Amino acid sequence: MNITTASTSNQGERATNQDQLGEVVGQRSACFVVCDGIAGLPGGDIAASVARDTILLNFDGEKHLDAQSIRQYISHANRAIHQQQLQAEQYSKMGTTLVSLFIDRDYQLAYWAHAGDSRLYLFRRGYLYATTRDHSLIQQMADAGYQTSGINSNLLYFALGMSEERDATYGDVLQLEDGDVFLLCTDGFWHNFTQKELEQSLHMVNSPSEWLSLLQQAWDKTGTGTSVDNYSAIAIWIGSPQETTLLHSLSDAERFLSRN
Repeated sequence: MNITTASTSNQGERATNQDQLGEVVGQRSACFVVCDGIAGLPGGDIAASVARDTILLNFDGEKHLDAQSIRQYISHANRAIHQQQLQAEQYSKMGTTLVSLFIDRDYQLAYWAHAGDSRLYLFRRGYLYATTRDHSLIQQMADAGYQTSGINSNLLYFALGMSEERDATYGDVLQLEDGDVFLLCTDGFWHNFTQKELEQSLHMVNSPSEWLSLLQQAWDKTGTGTSVDNYSAIAIWIGSPQETTLLHSLSDAERFLSRN
């Protein structure tokens, strides 16, 4: 199974970049991780690094995957953050969001896990789907049918490091199809595009690097190219997505084609 990837990580207007991302692509399996350290408390960048490094160092790309091994990778990352919290009082409340994708290349299966409001999207057969639901107050309220105008979208009720008792959320095992595309991204990234815009832009490109570049160009054209927040993403293409990412309507892609 051919896997093609591209990534971007940007500091924005923040003093530091607390986003951390990484990948391991082995012969039998692959792992992709995006973390966003929780702002407002010291150590968010440390928590993000610890989570990413723990998962990637423990991951073995020469072995097949199963649901239990995925849970172990994530629980080890959460435990590693809590161990770091105990070693330094100023970092006792540090935490990080996480979105991770695991692919078994031989069996063509995908697994994923997330904590917080970093997201995973799946593009399949011409349409983009959000596969994760944010662990945020605003998402809880929306799910319960309450109005969310004026609610701080950054308030999380779960992220790694916040609780040893609660576990991350795990997706169902997905049988991959040729042409599948995944996007893992932090909230600083997805806040700048609607889901429809992400889908439309994908119809215009032939590689993951072109996709991320086009999104950045569109962001720059609309005058929002400098973000207050860090923004990071990994795009993963399975097989030959360019055969299914065909532009349906030029009028739908106005944001990406406008020169203004």
